[in-house]
Amino acid sequence: MPTGFQFSPKVTQDISHFKRLLGTDEMVEGYVEAVRELGDRLGPVFLQMHENFAPKDMPRVAAFLESWPKDIPLAVDFRHTDWYNNAVVADQLFMLLERRRVMNIITDTAGRRDLLHMRLTTPSAFVRYVGANDPKSDRSRLDEWVKRLKTWVELGVEDIRFFVHQNHELESPLLAAEFIRNLNKALGTKLKVPHTLDGDLFD
Repeated sequence: MPTGFQFSPKVTQDISHFKRLLGTDEMVEGYVEAVRELGDRLGPVFLQMHENFAPKDMPRVAAFLESWPKDIPLAVDFRHTDWYNNAVVADQLFMLLERRRVMNIITDTAGRRDLLHMRLTTPSAFVRYVGANDPKSDRSRLDEWVKRLKTWVELGVEDIRFFVHQNHELESPLLAAEFIRNLNKALGTKLKVPHTLDGDLFD
């Protein structure tokens, strides 16, 4: 991997989906021991909950975050719409994540606007962008993200992790390359543009 590259490993489904954060201390201990082997290549760990994991399980979230190692950054993706569409629940969740310094993952998925929110709970941001394999709409949405990220940087957001996905993943490097070029132009950054193993840039 190039210098500075970091991984964001996903928490295993036995913890998130099968045990649903309940009674997972030993599993988490084993998982954390494994990801620590990445050393300075370890970025924020990514916890994605099942779409039927609802706000009634807030106590499980609080207990899990309380026991999570403080030296390993954590980002959480809640997929049930009631976490965000119920104002009281959303405020409780955001306050909990802020207290524990856990990133609230922002997911921008075509056709799932009910999951899209813009609440940051740490000085860092973790964004998952999922395209629709529609060149026009995908690029239009990413152009809006370039503007938004520029604003966030100007407001003092310290670290941004932005993941580009496509349903047909062969398109992801192409879309990511164009996005990075636009970011470099707008922010004056020098982010590396993806290239093939032969060293050819994605056009």
